[in-house]
Amino acid sequence: MTHRLAVAVEAPQYSGLGGLLDYLGGPLPPGSLVRAPLGRREVPGVVWDAPPADPAQAPLPDEALRPVAQVLSSLPPLSAAWRQLVAFTSAYYQRGLGEVALSVLPPELRKLDDEKLARRIAKLRKSAEKGATPDAGTAAESAETAKPAVPDAGLEPTLTEDQRAAVEAVTAGADSTFLLHGVTGSGKTEVYLQAAAHTLAQGRQALVLVPEINLTPQLEARFAERFRGRRLVSLHSGLTPAQRLKNWLLAHLGLADLVLGTRLAVFASLPRLGLIVVDEEHDPSYKQQEGARYSARDLAVYRGRLERAPVLLGSATPSLESWQRAQQGRYKRLDLAQRIGGGVLPEVRLVDMSLLPRTHGVTTALSPQLVDALRERLALGEQSLLFLNRRGYAPVLHCTECGWKSGCPHCSAWRVFHRSDRTLRCHHCGFTERVPRACPQCGNLDLQPLGRGTERLEEQIAEALPGARVARIDADTTRAAGALQERLAAVHAGEVDVLVGTQMIAKGHDFRRITLVAAVNPDSALFASDFRAPERLFALLMQAAGRAGRDASQAARSQMWLQTWHPTHPLYAALRRHDFERFAASQLAERESAGLPPYTHLALLRAEARTVEAATAFLEDAAARAGEFTEAAEVLIYPAVPPPVARVADVERMQMLLEAASRGALQRLLWQWMPVLYELRAAHKGLIRWAVDVDPLAI
Repeated sequence: MTHRLAVAVEAPQYSGLGGLLDYLGGPLPPGSLVRAPLGRREVPGVVWDAPPADPAQAPLPDEALRPVAQVLSSLPPLSAAWRQLVAFTSAYYQRGLGEVALSVLPPELRKLDDEKLARRIAKLRKSAEKGATPDAGTAAESAETAKPAVPDAGLEPTLTEDQRAAVEAVTAGADSTFLLHGVTGSGKTEVYLQAAAHTLAQGRQALVLVPEINLTPQLEARFAERFRGRRLVSLHSGLTPAQRLKNWLLAHLGLADLVLGTRLAVFASLPRLGLIVVDEEHDPSYKQQEGARYSARDLAVYRGRLERAPVLLGSATPSLESWQRAQQGRYKRLDLAQRIGGGVLPEVRLVDMSLLPRTHGVTTALSPQLVDALRERLALGEQSLLFLNRRGYAPVLHCTECGWKSGCPHCSAWRVFHRSDRTLRCHHCGFTERVPRACPQCGNLDLQPLGRGTERLEEQIAEALPGARVARIDADTTRAAGALQERLAAVHAGEVDVLVGTQMIAKGHDFRRITLVAAVNPDSALFASDFRAPERLFALLMQAAGRAGRDASQAARSQMWLQTWHPTHPLYAALRRHDFERFAASQLAERESAGLPPYTHLALLRAEARTVEAATAFLEDAAARAGEFTEAAEVLIYPAVPPPVARVADVERMQMLLEAASRGALQRLLWQWMPVLYELRAAHKGLIRWAVDVDPLAI
């Protein structure tokens, strides 16, 4: 007997069927994976809960429906909670249900028929019965290559009173969200470990999210040491397709006890989920910037309530949204106010760069005071960290005669000078050329770098401190597989005196030998047009400062140096006191008076076209059509404007901001507006693509 099945496939969101297509097939439970015909193709799909009947639209007769082509019956169905999470993501972030559902599953599932999948599952179950640990893409690999020197590895240390109170609160809160506000080095990871241990003892699974791949090895090492004999897997984009499928299956089958991963892991299928941890919850990397532009942190909170699992958000510098929710009582705030072992936070020193003597034609990123401080740490056998959030040798190469600059011909951005391979490289579209021998405009042979990046800073440190062992960690030095782990291991082993890098090294790492951290040029973000820039800068600098003095025996002489042209800026005043609460209060007051999040709710409509006129025309037509809905009276729609980087790879970009005091009003307008936008897309031939970004991080 055949049954009518609602199947989520990667079809257009507004196809008239609510994102689901009807097929015929045997009785299948919702959550089953199938292959189904779509046009001339055969595509993967997920059997979904049947939507309520639409009285305005008569269903197609059974004779008009096509049967599913294949059922992956060896795979247990995806749970109702997982389907709810995907459905919420689809509705809130305005993307197709099938698009979201299929994009968060391992791509390798598309390639396997039921027989091959059954063999893989049988092999995994057999391995689990023997007690074998996974061999690919798990924490076991990275535990040895990137293991920091932690004194409690494999043991459960004595908890502080604050830690104990935090663990007790989390383990007693079934479906609560907790904000763990702990200063750097206060032992937040130990709270994660203890909460996870309690969860595993109850026979449930734990999910731990980290913002970036480079932070997973260290955390994996800690968890692998503590939970020997337990199965720990990772899920992130650095895995091979085969590794990702294997680890996903281990989680879905309930064979993995702990899952560590980046933002995509929030969608991991976990049948016994009992705890979600979001480390560095403030980090913007939790926001997806392509496709469904979801926030993994926000979805983690939603999923925790859905599955009655406690959610633990940890940070030394919480996002202002989370901080406000804790103030409102929606999240339960837990504080770790002291560093482990009685260590103190680093002293923050400001160097007023305007007071330094200026020599014509000579530029350096290093003040004499900072060089002396570095030399002192070198003599003591201690490590230093220099933070500069710009890679390459210099952001611009220019001609001293005619003023030519190394702009990208395809983007409204500069090409960065990379001295190591003598190239000019655009970090937006990737366009790369060899450095010209002479100015392309006037033929002048004197081309000079403007500004500096980590490559140039590394060179200047080597010149200022002869004999010092200098290492650099940024996106350029860690391209090769295993390069990041090797460089981190060298730092942990004491084989590096001065570490130079971008934000890759400024947060999350437990460097035990570093006693001095310096931010070389933090001022660039002080006066940015983006209203979130001060929040991001304060968090980044406070996190960077936290890399110093993590060993309590050295904490008393740990320092954070800031080279600035604006030493009296209120942000630096709060940083000197390590006073996040005062900074957050001032920022929230400014946001409230200006009508900015979290006191209002935003969405961006972005358009990309070959010409500015084509992109603008689409947005203007979209705004006019939005005015047709009654919900538009509650939503302010701003005129179309270019983003900070308006052209990328010869594509012009424009955007339009929507603002509402009520999240519900904004969502209702978007829900009615989206079908109209699909119609307009067909009418505007010059448009390449468009997208809606709900709760954007930058405007």
